[in-house]
Amino acid sequence: MPRKSIAPRTLASLPGRFRRNLLAWYDRSARDLPWRRTRDPYQVLVSEVMLQQTQVTRVQEYYPRFLERFPDVASLASAPARAVREAWDGLGYYARGRNLHALAKHVTRWHDGTLPDKPEDLIELPGIGRYTAGAVASFAYERPVPAVDTNVNRVLRRVFWGRAAGNGKRESDVWQLAATLVPRDGKRAWKFNQAIMELG
Repeated sequence: MPRKSIAPRTLASLPGRFRRNLLAWYDRSARDLPWRRTRDPYQVLVSEVMLQQTQVTRVQEYYPRFLERFPDVASLASAPARAVREAWDGLGYYARGRNLHALAKHVTRWHDGTLPDKPEDLIELPGIGRYTAGAVASFAYERPVPAVDTNVNRVLRRVFWGRAAGNGKRESDVWQLAATLVPRDGKRAWKFNQAIMELG
């Protein structure tokens, strides 16, 4: 039996319904994670770098220990490379620790120890890609910008284009869709980006 096409009116209302349902689901289902309790840009950055290709439960173990040893950008920037390696030991993907250390030195030297608040400035920092730039801008500074990681990418493709058609979409299409979905209000944008990652 052929699939029924989605009526134009229904299709037009899909982004708003998706956003409302997602935020309502997040209110019920969000995990209490330590990096969700802060807007400190450095702490948010550390969590985002650690979470790359690493399970949340593992990061929950390392995150507080790392921050206890290096509580701010300045302390990380001034630490010897060996100390940073020791603190990262066991998390894997060790280039992330080296990049974070290099970033701290760069920010201390060129940005007075303050992480930029815009994605276009964050992405210029060592080891920062498009996703991390958006995540830090949203989660630390409550900027209404998208943050599309692998899981968010998969969710958006399946919800808005379906599994088969979604696979044929370009990355730029997914980012453009994400930008239209993010609420304009900063606090709601923070919540939306957290929610879609939680769903992913």
